[in-house]
Amino acid sequence: MNSENTTCDVVVMGGALSGAATATLLLRHNPGIRVLILEKNERLGRRVGEATVEVSAFFMGKVLGLTQYLNENHICKQGLRFWFANKEVASIAEASELGSKYQVKLPSYQLDRSTFDEEVLRRACAAGATLLRPVSITSVQLAEGGMQTVTYKQGDMTHTVQARWIVDASGVAALISRKNGWWKSNFEHPTTAAWSRWKGVKDWDGRELAEKYPEWSAALYCVRGTATNHVIGDGWWSWWIPLKGGDMSVGVVFDQRIVDFPTEGGKVGDRLKNFLMKHPVARDLLADAQYDESDVHWRKNLAYYSTTFAGDGFVLAGDAAAFMDPFYSPGMDWISYTTSSAANLITQQRKGGPMADLVPQYNHTFSTSHRCWFLSLYKDKYEYMGEFDLMDLAYRLDLGLYYWGVVRHPFEQGATALHTPPFATGQGFVFKLMSTYNRRFAQIARRRRRTKELGKANRNKRSLITGFKIHRNDAIKLFGMLAEWVILEIREGWRSWGETAEDVAASHLPSQTKATPAMA
Repeated sequence: MNSENTTCDVVVMGGALSGAATATLLLRHNPGIRVLILEKNERLGRRVGEATVEVSAFFMGKVLGLTQYLNENHICKQGLRFWFANKEVASIAEASELGSKYQVKLPSYQLDRSTFDEEVLRRACAAGATLLRPVSITSVQLAEGGMQTVTYKQGDMTHTVQARWIVDASGVAALISRKNGWWKSNFEHPTTAAWSRWKGVKDWDGRELAEKYPEWSAALYCVRGTATNHVIGDGWWSWWIPLKGGDMSVGVVFDQRIVDFPTEGGKVGDRLKNFLMKHPVARDLLADAQYDESDVHWRKNLAYYSTTFAGDGFVLAGDAAAFMDPFYSPGMDWISYTTSSAANLITQQRKGGPMADLVPQYNHTFSTSHRCWFLSLYKDKYEYMGEFDLMDLAYRLDLGLYYWGVVRHPFEQGATALHTPPFATGQGFVFKLMSTYNRRFAQIARRRRRTKELGKANRNKRSLITGFKIHRNDAIKLFGMLAEWVILEIREGWRSWGETAEDVAASHLPSQTKATPAMA
């Protein structure tokens, strides 16, 4: 494909995980297909999305066949862990802790995305894809049911390629969605993030902290440091993800309605460190750490989505289709579903499938999934994520329902289960249950904020769960958790049953009195 005007079967715009994985699946299920990958970077760099969870680990290991590579080159993840504090907490040993007591039952990983994405791209090319890099895409012309046209520049030359299909895997650039006016910011979820990679972060499991806080060190049987640790405050949370070689990815995400991130105080990296150092857990870990000045990032209004996910000739994958929130690391699961489904849609068309039926169904499925996913897990979650007792119950419910309602499907049914994303059938029982307790916990936290009762359970509490299995009988645990919810409503929740719009507004204080990085 060296001429100025070429043709192929599929053009994939973007060579990172979403694009390379879609190309790999297309080549696997369509012998002889001609796939061209256009990548803007000479070398893929580090990016957020380093933590995987069970579905994405299944996709990477059992679908893409990367298990040996992952075990040799990246870190095996030990679940999620959360740390809470209030004004009385002076150190990590006094902070309330939520997480697992034992090592995890199913695999997941902490990835250095720069090396991981390059490996997935290398394998796609080894399978038969053609890669051009670095290139800049200058225009995309869609033709329903016909040949799509992509114009790109490589060096000083302009080239045109025509293909029956385009896969938009361009990430947050979302080339097709933005160009066609389908890209929408999610104004219900006004979050902002700042992050960097760090050296010199203290070892969660090292001798220094163990000797300083022996009871804290001996409280559980698993490894803390290779989990995705979450240091949390009112309206904000931070991720702490270890990377192979010793670096630590650390970032803060906050709800702009609740938290004011400092606008003064030096560079973004300095402000990020100062913000975190007001939390006693972060202070114990980050005091001597240094951030990489060339690897500091800031992004406002994280959440967005496309109103269209596919047409007869194009399909969106990964972040080019939507992004909800990094909390719980759903982005890699989203990639697993969108890439698998994109490759399947194209494969069905090549086999003579009825696009007039398949495309509308595809758009309905992913629109429904994205909306219900957001309402079930993320809408107003920042209202209560800083409350240990509320997050303890919410996390156990969220995790249990994730295992019983989502994780078990690919492990039991295989890769084709990834053609049906979570909540694809709409507002069923699980959606109604999750969205209801998520809404109720947010209402309870808002009342606590108005009455200045936030954080009372955030000192010297520890919830160490034994984990969940992919077994229907394990779902009986749900009844105990629902009983805890009922007790919460009887003890306290009833006071917020009549919450009004004015109450919600009163909980989001004026800018000068919003929650600070301390436990206000």
